Amino acid sequence: MRVIGAGFGRTGTLSLKTALERLGFGPCHHMTEVFTNPGQIHRWLAIAQGQRADWDALMGGYGSCVDWPAAAYWRELAEHYPEAKVVLTVRDPRRWLDSMNATILKQRGRSGTLVGKTMLRVSSLLGTDFAAFGEMSRLTVDRRVFGGRMGDPEHAMKTFQAHIEEVRAAIPPERLLVFEVRQGWEPLCAFLEVPVPAEPFPRVNDAGDFEKHARSRLLPMLLRRSR
Repeated sequence: MRVIGAGFGRTGTLSLKTALERLGFGPCHHMTEVFTNPGQIHRWLAIAQGQRADWDALMGGYGSCVDWPAAAYWRELAEHYPEAKVVLTVRDPRRWLDSMNATILKQRGRSGTLVGKTMLRVSSLLGTDFAAFGEMSRLTVDRRVFGGRMGDPEHAMKTFQAHIEEVRAAIPPERLLVFEVRQGWEPLCAFLEVPVPAEPFPRVNDAGDFEKHARSRLLPMLLRRSR
């Protein structure tokens, strides 16, 4: 593990994942890895439920990590991998909240509909991944990061801003890059001591992309059972 992303989801984490892999710091763990490697759902769920984390087993093979669920354990990962550098992705708090409302919170709201509740019940009865993923996300993000109040806009913004200060206070300046993806390659490459690629910095996973892929990622979990 060479780079640990401490930034919240919706701060350009998928763009950063793509950039890190382009720079040779991959594979990079991101929430998308939980979808493509289904067994990870239950391993992250076990950690969220209080089981001791075996970080080397869970993150073995990854050269970096960004986004939730890993970002919820940034402090533990930074301690476990003391040589790894830390990148804290940030953005304007209001724009971050708008992005959350248009993506993660919108998807979360669907779980409270009749269809969402039915799917959750069916998955729970069948023991499939849909319910396990929902519980992992609830415990890891809503409870651990936001204290169970992710849907409260004022609290969410305060948590977002407090998190930035917490990371700044915990990680030595020489080990930390506070980064906005709109800054492009230069500060990231300087921090990681690698050449700047002769190509545009990746820009992926805006609200439209998130919505387009959400159902294709979640629906297969309704009938899939992995451990």
